[in-house]
Amino acid sequence: MFKSMLIALAAMVLSLLAPLVGATALSGHDPVAYFSAGKPIKGIKTITHQYRGQTYQFSSTANRDTFAANPQNFLPQYDGYCAWAVAQGQLAPGDPAFAKVVNNKLYFNFDRDIAARWEKDIPGFIKSGDAHWPKIRK
Repeated sequence: MFKSMLIALAAMVLSLLAPLVGATALSGHDPVAYFSAGKPIKGIKTITHQYRGQTYQFSSTANRDTFAANPQNFLPQYDGYCAWAVAQGQLAPGDPAFAKVVNNKLYFNFDRDIAARWEKDIPGFIKSGDAHWPKIRK
């Protein structure tokens, strides 16, 4: 219970501060790399693309161009919030380091422990998250 409350508080603080500090989307990770390399790869600060008011960084110009052609294909589900928390009907920040592509969709989780919980029933948690998301999204 305490951990859930702490996660929710952290999500609220991060969502309030992000616009003020001009945070780079996905903590600077290349969104295309999750699909092409199967793992998080940090982008290069000089290879960027603006989308919906956020700056995305890429590890190559080819990845930038792929993203620019169809950004929706590479954005994380639940606006990057933790997939396990969303499945519980809560919001918590997702960490790009704990990501998984499932059925060509990108999901983030809060940390290693939460990712391990989520991986025990990915289809069930996605179904639950998809049901909760319209009610809890901002």
